[in-house]
Amino acid sequence: MTTTENRRAAPTPAPAAPPGRATPTMTEAPAGGLKMVLVLGAFVALGPMTIDLYLPALPTITEDLRTSSAAVQLTLTGTLLGLALGQLVLGPLSDALGRRRPLLAGTAVHVLASLLVLVAPNVLVLGLLRVLQGAGAAAGAVIAIAVVRDLYSGRAAATMLSRLFLVIGAAPVLAPTLGGEVLRFTSWRGVFGVLAIFGALLVVMGAFLLQETLPPERRRSSGLRGTVRNYRELLRDRTFVGLVVVAGLTMAGLFSYVSGSSFVYQGEFGLDEQQFGLLFGAGAFWLIGATQFNPVLLRRFEPQQILVAATIAGAVAGLVLLVFAATGFGGLAGVVGPLWAVLAATGLGLPNAPALALQRHGEAAGTAAALLGAIQFSVGALVAPMVGLLGNDAVAMGIVILSALLLALLTLFAVVRPWQLGAAEESAGT
Repeated sequence: MTTTENRRAAPTPAPAAPPGRATPTMTEAPAGGLKMVLVLGAFVALGPMTIDLYLPALPTITEDLRTSSAAVQLTLTGTLLGLALGQLVLGPLSDALGRRRPLLAGTAVHVLASLLVLVAPNVLVLGLLRVLQGAGAAAGAVIAIAVVRDLYSGRAAATMLSRLFLVIGAAPVLAPTLGGEVLRFTSWRGVFGVLAIFGALLVVMGAFLLQETLPPERRRSSGLRGTVRNYRELLRDRTFVGLVVVAGLTMAGLFSYVSGSSFVYQGEFGLDEQQFGLLFGAGAFWLIGATQFNPVLLRRFEPQQILVAATIAGAVAGLVLLVFAATGFGGLAGVVGPLWAVLAATGLGLPNAPALALQRHGEAAGTAAALLGAIQFSVGALVAPMVGLLGNDAVAMGIVILSALLLALLTLFAVVRPWQLGAAEESAGT
């Protein structure tokens, strides 16, 4: 099928299937995909909610547990580390057992960890429980993407991921604002009570609404050695690795903003918890808007073209941020404007890099999505404390964002070589 034919092909409706039964594999987006987007989006949102909901409370946690801001930021690193490690285990597990059971079990682990945080006595225990929280939330992060690859490919996959990011994007918008409101009525521990309730609702929803998308005949049960072999095969694909690294570095720029924003907005510019939540949510609007504009761009451009343009634009915005922060030009507005541009560029980059990577390995979507997610969140875990180590101010944030996006741009041209990704790759791996 030619590129033009791919663009004009009508979506294939998804056959109805009861919960727990397999849905036939499709290569085009079904007409009735809204329910799937909402269900998967709710599970994926658990990760961003776990990361972002407690952000307004970071300064309070620092005081309450009598520790340093850098130590509290390491609890965010712990969450990202758990998300990375959890995906490495749950991705191959979902290839062997199907998508539904590992998704529900991982979410249940998240609920347990959230409840234990309510009695965490110090920052060390909090950090360890945040690792467990992240590992549980990893189920939604990796399995939702694998489900997308079970059902869609090529432009359809990139479009579906963009729609999924609309739901995912609501979490960063709502989480800090909701966290700020929760802090009006309870302590920072109450934030984790809210996470436990949300996770429990997801388990119930998934048990009744989620249908299996990986039929038994397509499952791959290869054991530990086979899993290691599969990862080794993926790592031998230069283009796949390059795209994963680009996605990870793009995520690193995003997480440097996430980890440092509460200290920059509240500490450097004097905003309170509620004002921070509103400004943080306003920034997420640009991330969401870009992800939803991405399907429009996909009608005219290839995913690799959008990815290159978005990475260049993000690096330029990062440079502007660093210059404005270092000179004090524009005050708060001089920091917020370039940050929103970075978020918009990230919103265009994040759906396309995974779509290009996963279309190369549709036969092991869970394992490929796990490696993709693990590297993304591992890079994020390494970057999150860097803003704190460099000073927890706007200059430190600008340095980390610019460095991450420049490295992403270098990886694109030196490793991925997007001009070699022809339109024929749209159907690769299907």
